Amino acid sequence: MKTIIIIQARMGSSRLPGKILKPLGAVDVLTYDVKRCRAIHGVSEVIVATSDLSQDDAIENWCKAHDVACFRGSEEDVLDRYVQCAKIYEPDYVMRVTSDCPFVDYEMGSDIVALMASKRKDIVLIDGYLPRGLAVELISYEALLRINEVGKGAHHREHVTYYAYEFVDEFEAITYRAPANRNAPELRITLDTEEDYELISAVAKQFDDPLVSSLDVIRYLQETPEVAKLNAHIEQKQVL
Repeated sequence: MKTIIIIQARMGSSRLPGKILKPLGAVDVLTYDVKRCRAIHGVSEVIVATSDLSQDDAIENWCKAHDVACFRGSEEDVLDRYVQCAKIYEPDYVMRVTSDCPFVDYEMGSDIVALMASKRKDIVLIDGYLPRGLAVELISYEALLRINEVGKGAHHREHVTYYAYEFVDEFEAITYRAPANRNAPELRITLDTEEDYELISAVAKQFDDPLVSSLDVIRYLQETPEVAKLNAHIEQKQVL
């Protein structure tokens, strides 16, 4: 089973422009993303997929400097960006990761790849109440192509896999039950605002390790509520 990871990334952000190249610990946000994705077992390639806008030249330059595969495509039609990127690699499965999740859970990601390798379904559904920013999405390449054909709404094009969750009966799904020790839905471990950046910077300073276990991050935030509350008031943008 050939599985690739595509990390969607861009410099444009309405609330925190340039966020993915901001310093994080001794490195930067995108370094955390790539290192953690490369730690997921059973993955053959990690690609950063950005837009063809000039402002995202910085991301392509970062990839060249860090020996990371880079693909450039549509800025707004992220689904098409994924499809065109995946075509180059002809995978069986594509894992979707967003670059604003620098503490993505590579341990759960490895379990999800292993589960799919044994079951070979269209998509994995995660059963659990995770902090925002830890989960990955795994979908078959064939299902991704199908979504590209039928997902015509703006929210389908922007959110890549949304059609599969909206019309789950059209796909063969398998459920991954997240470990109970990951259930902490009150926590927000993602990057969209200055408050988010303050929190993840505190986490990075505490551990000084891009490969710190997500479980240790959860425990740290639960044990230091003064850090966890830094972004507790932030509301996630709704899918339109």
